[in-house]
Amino acid sequence: VKKEGEWKVLIMDHPSTRILSSCCKMSDIMDKGITLVEDIDKCREPIPSLEAIYLLSPVEKVGARAWGSPVPVTPTHCLCLAACPEPLFKELKKSRISKAIKTLKEINLAFLPYESQVYSLDRPQTFHIWFSPYRFWEKNKELEMLAEQIATLCETLEEYPAIRYWKDGKDNFHLAHAVLAKLKVFKVHEPSMGEGPDKAQSQLLIVDRSFDLVSPLLHELTYQAMAYDLLGIENDTYKYETTGTSDSREKEALLDEDDELWVQLRHMHIADVSMGRDLTTASLQANIEDLSQMVRNLPQYQKELNKYSTHLNLAEQCMRHFKGSAEKLCGVEQDLAMGTDMYGGTIKDPMKIIIPILLDPSVQAYDKIRIILLHILKNGNATGLQGAALGALLLQGAPLEAVPRPVGLGGNITSGQLQPKRKVRLESTYQLSRWTPRLKDVMEDIIEDRLDRELWPFVSDPVPSTSSQAAVSTYFGHWHKNKPAAENPMGLRLLIYVLGGVSMSEMRCAYEVTQASEGKWEVVIGEWGESCGEGGWNAQVGDSRDPLGGEDPRTAGPAPTGHPCHPLSSRTWGAWEQMRLPHLPAAPHGLYLATRSPGLWLPRTILAQGPCVGAQ
Repeated sequence: VKKEGEWKVLIMDHPSTRILSSCCKMSDIMDKGITLVEDIDKCREPIPSLEAIYLLSPVEKVGARAWGSPVPVTPTHCLCLAACPEPLFKELKKSRISKAIKTLKEINLAFLPYESQVYSLDRPQTFHIWFSPYRFWEKNKELEMLAEQIATLCETLEEYPAIRYWKDGKDNFHLAHAVLAKLKVFKVHEPSMGEGPDKAQSQLLIVDRSFDLVSPLLHELTYQAMAYDLLGIENDTYKYETTGTSDSREKEALLDEDDELWVQLRHMHIADVSMGRDLTTASLQANIEDLSQMVRNLPQYQKELNKYSTHLNLAEQCMRHFKGSAEKLCGVEQDLAMGTDMYGGTIKDPMKIIIPILLDPSVQAYDKIRIILLHILKNGNATGLQGAALGALLLQGAPLEAVPRPVGLGGNITSGQLQPKRKVRLESTYQLSRWTPRLKDVMEDIIEDRLDRELWPFVSDPVPSTSSQAAVSTYFGHWHKNKPAAENPMGLRLLIYVLGGVSMSEMRCAYEVTQASEGKWEVVIGEWGESCGEGGWNAQVGDSRDPLGGEDPRTAGPAPTGHPCHPLSSRTWGAWEQMRLPHLPAAPHGLYLATRSPGLWLPRTILAQGPCVGAQ
């Protein structure tokens, strides 16, 4: 496509724009000979002197707009993000633009590379389709799309992994088989896919969110998680005000992997970050004259100084919010999740620590909901949370809004949900960060080849290992920028797809397990959400007429006013949503109450009868 000295126009739709934006900057695109980038959904002036490159999703509405364009004078290059369906391909053959097509290729890049070890399928609408009882006919089509996108991830990473899934979930089974079918097709067209020393030992793990309903409920006290949870960061951009000698002004900082200080700090506990902040501040104050002279003499140091200033401010804001309300919640959350206090003693009467939180007017409603849900997950019921007083406790924090839509997200809550057989961890940790996501145990067991094959069966038998030494991967999964080979992690890959969303703590675990394997494995984790945690899932639930995006003809009526949504801790997409309490009374006529906590729908009868609390 590229010729020396020639310039081209790049035309994209919304998905391809998001993918390209996550991979490179405009300057990188211009270096490849692109002089203009345009949106296919907008009216454009033709430029006959330049060749056009179409980078599009192979979907009908995009195809209709592209194929219906006037016949260009210069050659046209069409690149599809995924496999082009046969009906769409036939439409292309009949279209006027087919006469000018010089290149037609499927590049298989239908996912967002969010971080070096985190990806997203960028399909927030999947939640509505997957769980809505009124859109069930769309579920099979959506499953095919998810499988196609996961397969393009494997193809991009040059992996042909053994696929396994969590047995306690029929959706995991169906998705695993669908991905295998897609990979077999890719393998036919690319026989070398997944070849290499011990490359067959790489694995793809598919698990749904109900496997661990606890992790997304807890306040995560690492730097990145706290920033996104407590400070409302959107589009990875942190906005803050700086105060000078005369005035204050608003500044913006992009939190991505181009910021080396962000990469260094993001998975550290906030206490460690704050300790470093204090040392840095003292050092700056002690050497302010030398630093000022350095900045005057070497202006390029100004950029580094701005980065330090940004993270000093960010850490300070995180600690301010933590001292405000999160601190009193974290201890209770950890005690409920672990079932023991910080000294190892069993929590015999959880209501002694729950009631003060529910009675505290300074605690917001969605934080009270976290505590209630943790109690339900711990006991399998809402024992101790009976009575109409519960409604009053919740109402102290924020009003509840009536939403005439029922919710059923599958899964079951049983007593002992929080006490599976867990790995004993001896490493020291902070008392307010004792909980370890269950998925980290699974990651470590796979790497050590100890994961139970009954609970985590393979779709097809894995190829037996021929060497005890880990292989060196021929392709590195750092999408944001090219780094020297020595800086890239090497080894086998464990790809994980969480059906229902990834919490920030699980993202952190992927990096920790990779580092602990000393280069033998690289863990890459992802989900279906919108940019892996910008609150997109919560907005989808909060703004929808129906909690799940469907329309029930029995209860159709005017749309309720939107209720505010707050992203739960650690960028979650409905982690605890997939649960049903069968003993709850049915709400008459499907009337439910929506709290400010996204996705929690309480039967209206609970507030009157008060037998228990939960999602149904």
